[in-house]
Amino acid sequence: MNDRQLLPEQRIQLHPEVAAALEANQPIVALESSLIARGLPHPRNLEVAQEVEQAVREAGGVPATIAILEGIIHVGLSAEELETAATPGRLSKVSRRDIPLILARRENGGTTVAATSWVAEQVGIRIFATGGIGGVHRGAVRRLDISADLPALSQTDVIVVCAGAKSVLDIGLTLEQLETWGVPVLGYQTGEFPAFYSRHSGFPVDQHVETPEEVVAVARAKWDLGLRGSVVVGVPVPTEQALDFREMEKLINRAVRDARKDGIHGRALTPYLLAAVEKATKGRSVTANEALLINNGRVAAQIARAWKGSGQTA
Repeated sequence: MNDRQLLPEQRIQLHPEVAAALEANQPIVALESSLIARGLPHPRNLEVAQEVEQAVREAGGVPATIAILEGIIHVGLSAEELETAATPGRLSKVSRRDIPLILARRENGGTTVAATSWVAEQVGIRIFATGGIGGVHRGAVRRLDISADLPALSQTDVIVVCAGAKSVLDIGLTLEQLETWGVPVLGYQTGEFPAFYSRHSGFPVDQHVETPEEVVAVARAKWDLGLRGSVVVGVPVPTEQALDFREMEKLINRAVRDARKDGIHGRALTPYLLAAVEKATKGRSVTANEALLINNGRVAAQIARAWKGSGQTA
């Protein structure tokens, strides 16, 4: 017997643990599945997904990994479903635009920041942890390439915990776009927006916060006023795994030049750049990526607990 709870016309299915946590008003952290689909090689993608969920649990939260399986949006995956989702080639990358396409064809998909934040809001989850948000690609003045994550963040009321924008993006232009879309950017125990693999970028955040309660206070003030959109919380990668910002900038800029020469753009660009960076750093970038994902899950759970502790019921 299937004891999962179904939502809007049976398009969204809640895992029993997530449904129970929502009913009991427990702290829940939404997690994306694009990481499982394309972020890391198999079987490490499965292991890291499990470790992120465990970090959320250890910090007092309930993990809710979001993915599309056979045309149904799943909020929370069983161990078997998570393992199936991690199988190479099983999940395609799904942004918010792609959700109806994947559902109509009853296919499988790994949700991006844009898609995950939308689903989280639909079911009443306010906290979402990811690695890095999408943004404006380097060289956007030559070829306009802006992630769907940015407008999506202006339309979903979710606290997004990340290690900054994905490293291959233009941090300054990404922050300008977030300002344009009315999305406040907080630095968690830092005054700078993290640069994914690096703890520092030189770009200031809108507000430096030290505690989960301060994050919640900003989000509550925004939403109490009826101001739509997310609050982005930049959490620096743990010091032990952090890479030097200047070194990474040189490597990434070189990879961007190579991509232009090879005619790589659009959805193929980010995987190309990440592979080039991994090769150039001899795997250190992957180690940093894994560490920041786990750390973000932990911090997100702490914020989720503070959200519930503030008396919020959604």
